[in-house]
Amino acid sequence: MAEVVLDAITKQYENGFVAVSDLSLDIADGEFLVLVGPSGCGKSTALRMVAGLEQITKGELRIDGERVNEKPSRDRDIAMVFQSYALYPHMSVSDNISFGLKLRKMPKAEIRQRVDSAARTLGLEELLERRPKMLSGGQRQRVAMGRAIVRNPRAFLMDEPLSNLDAKLRVQMRADIAALQRDLDVTTIYVTHDQVEAMTMGDRVAVLRKGLLQQVDDPQVLYDEPDNLFVAGFIGSPPMNMAEGTIVHLAQSGEARGEGLAVRLGDQELAIDAEGLAARPALRSYVGKTVAVGVRSEDLSEPTARNEIPADRRLRTTALLTEALGSEIVVHFGVSADAVTTDDVKELEHDAGSADAIQSMEVAGTKFVASFSPRSRVKPGDDIEVGVDTARLYYFDLDTGLAIRR
Repeated sequence: MAEVVLDAITKQYENGFVAVSDLSLDIADGEFLVLVGPSGCGKSTALRMVAGLEQITKGELRIDGERVNEKPSRDRDIAMVFQSYALYPHMSVSDNISFGLKLRKMPKAEIRQRVDSAARTLGLEELLERRPKMLSGGQRQRVAMGRAIVRNPRAFLMDEPLSNLDAKLRVQMRADIAALQRDLDVTTIYVTHDQVEAMTMGDRVAVLRKGLLQQVDDPQVLYDEPDNLFVAGFIGSPPMNMAEGTIVHLAQSGEARGEGLAVRLGDQELAIDAEGLAARPALRSYVGKTVAVGVRSEDLSEPTARNEIPADRRLRTTALLTEALGSEIVVHFGVSADAVTTDDVKELEHDAGSADAIQSMEVAGTKFVASFSPRSRVKPGDDIEVGVDTARLYYFDLDTGLAIRR
């Protein structure tokens, strides 16, 4: 096991393109760190620099306190698991797993012991004599993992190892990899584009954008307290709803209601409760200004007799589309407020694509998604009210993209 430290490392190619810029991460001994971000954000390049497959332009990489910038990949005592499995088709499972050990001229008895131990750990005991073409995708990935395990490396590096698997198998494999890492207690750096993988597997998650580190923290902290618009929009499924809103004094609505604040979304206004204002006191300096307002789908609900929500914490709208998922009903609707069109939000939309059915619907304003109770009777076309937990609203400066907090 080993501590891995990336100290302001940069990768700049000969054509001037900077793939990674001043990336600093301190990965503790035995930690599972996930690098996540859109395609082209630099996460795989960062991993390849740790592996020794890409030269570091600036900065320092240390493994167990030793500078390894110039050290060849084979001498760093790390094991890498690739997206493509990289198995030898003419070799058996056993020979694929043991190949690296044979190159090191390890004694046959020790090779056999390590292969058998890895096979038991990964459930490959019955497959050791098969060739890769006789295995399923999940089994091939387990073989690739076995080849890494038998080396007893100081660190595992994994580059989108599950991207070639179907959805159901990915769920199983990510649970298996997380459990295996805990059992082996090996420092692991895992690269993925899938933020669900990142949230469910990592002890900590580092979000990258255009080669720059945006935020690194526990998964739940990233979800609950994103530092900027990009992290807020990237972490979470479905993505955080966002629209432009103006911070106003409650008295501006025509009723003197003390020193409270509200956020105006189009032609509607939501009172910001004391809890929300206490958590984000800097909002007072934004009175009269337009900001980006975010809210997650689970913080939007249907007002009912059992779910009383004050009138000044409701949005009046029309249901555009409903999706019954069993545990909840996902309701799509429009909010009469301008969409957030900053560069980071546009990048998130481009990365997500246009697969969402709601994208093709004409909406005056901005499209939102809410999670209603599975017992809701809301249908497309219904005029509805959506309750908003205003203590759970997020606010971001439109110029800097940074969260508005203290």
